[in-house]
Amino acid sequence: MNREKRHAIFSRLREQNPEPKTELNYSSPFELLIAVILSAQATDVGVNKATAKLYPVANTPEDIYALGVEGLKQYIRTIGLFNSKAENVIKTCKALVEQHNSQVPDTREALEALPGVGRKTANVVLNTAFRQPAMAVDTHIFRVSNRTGIAPGKNVLAVEKRLVRLVPKEFLLDAHHWLILHGRYTCKARKPQCGSCIIEDLCEFKDKLSD
Repeated sequence: MNREKRHAIFSRLREQNPEPKTELNYSSPFELLIAVILSAQATDVGVNKATAKLYPVANTPEDIYALGVEGLKQYIRTIGLFNSKAENVIKTCKALVEQHNSQVPDTREALEALPGVGRKTANVVLNTAFRQPAMAVDTHIFRVSNRTGIAPGKNVLAVEKRLVRLVPKEFLLDAHHWLILHGRYTCKARKPQCGSCIIEDLCEFKDKLSD
């Protein structure tokens, strides 16, 4: 795929959704960090239901740490892997209080040092909370990047690096959200909705489906 086609793809995605946002509900970098940790192998809808009950009670590192692992579990038990996530969240809150003055750090190295925070979670926080040109590649973005030909790669890291290098700079800050939403609602895994896709004519997927 050439540069002109990529530019045209992201131009259309921007025109359709000028200010894309994460579907996770949050009102601070800390709330976003916790929501993203909880979202691993879970839906944003499910996480939002849990945090809607948790955040009015505790939405700072000190307050969630004060709940303790068992106390936190009562709020997140509807989310997959809630046992290990509760332990990681409590450890992360402790680290934020003791090492970062209760503030979410804005560097990859510091974020990835937090329990339960991997490269993808760090990228989401850097991009969404701090507006840095980071690219968090989940299953949707991996699929869309390979299927369309925007940035094919054999693994998540390869796709991430190609996207950062190949997405035109004017689109880089919001590309993560456009791609994830496109994968979630249009370029679906089992039945992509090619017939109603705004970039169908630019996409290089060979087995396109009509809706």
